[in-house]
Amino acid sequence: MKLHDDEVDIDTDLVRRLVAEQFPHLNDLPVTEFSSTGTVNAIYLLGDELCVRLPRVQRWAGGLERECKWLPLLAPSLTLQVPEPVVKGLPTSYYPFVWAIFRWIDGETYAPDRVDDERRAAADLAQFVAELRRNDLPPIDDETPYGGRPSLAEQDAAVRAWIAQAGDLIDGPAVTAAWEDALGGPAWDGTYAWIHSDLVPPNLLVRDGRLRAVIDFGATGLGDPATDLNPAWSVFGQVGRTLFRDLVGADDDTWRRGRGIAIIQAAGLVPYYVVTNPAYSALGRRMFREILADICHAR
Repeated sequence: MKLHDDEVDIDTDLVRRLVAEQFPHLNDLPVTEFSSTGTVNAIYLLGDELCVRLPRVQRWAGGLERECKWLPLLAPSLTLQVPEPVVKGLPTSYYPFVWAIFRWIDGETYAPDRVDDERRAAADLAQFVAELRRNDLPPIDDETPYGGRPSLAEQDAAVRAWIAQAGDLIDGPAVTAAWEDALGGPAWDGTYAWIHSDLVPPNLLVRDGRLRAVIDFGATGLGDPATDLNPAWSVFGQVGRTLFRDLVGADDDTWRRGRGIAIIQAAGLVPYYVVTNPAYSALGRRMFREILADICHAR
């Protein structure tokens, strides 16, 4: 089942053809489809040490080019492992987007029962966020990417529509109240920081009981630092959330805005993926539960 109405056709034969034509020195490696909950790129294993990532739709096709350019510059200052681009493939007459081959990273996607200590995971991820924010890259110019989403106010109509579409899957009145609370807070002052933009469990890899890697930098760039507070509600429970907030140093206004940004993401996930990717729809519902619990805890 395709995840998006405008998704292009991708299968093992297509990947073999692309590799054979553009990187013939890798043609002898077996190609195996990799099943994941990811929604942006199709993933295929290439031998034991590489993977091929191919954008599914036009609107996210630029993400791999962003990763190939910026990950080599960001990686040296990050203590958690991140994807390593190997080669970038070009569009063809039969596949319309840039695609890429990366080093494979071993690990399982984040789940509470896969980590030995949530507090340690929260500390490790908070350190990653801090490292990314203070990244010392070349001077900012017109080619530096913007990361994150439109402002809360710009997303108001869309969020309300998504909440309505979710129906009985969520507590609509409570979520709407949480959204209106976020809208009522101070707007972002425009002070940029480098952000990942999508720190959700499928993009966090665990090995041997500990968070080890962060993947999928397709939306990384300069943006509102509140965006990377997302793990407070998508990844952690109250214990991990409290420590994560303390370590990233989020004040009340930034926390409130970050909660609003998380509502935008969750509201889009719940109705959109309820049939095509139930795990992502469930992630959105989980985020809403944690957001409401966080609000209750603060009272």
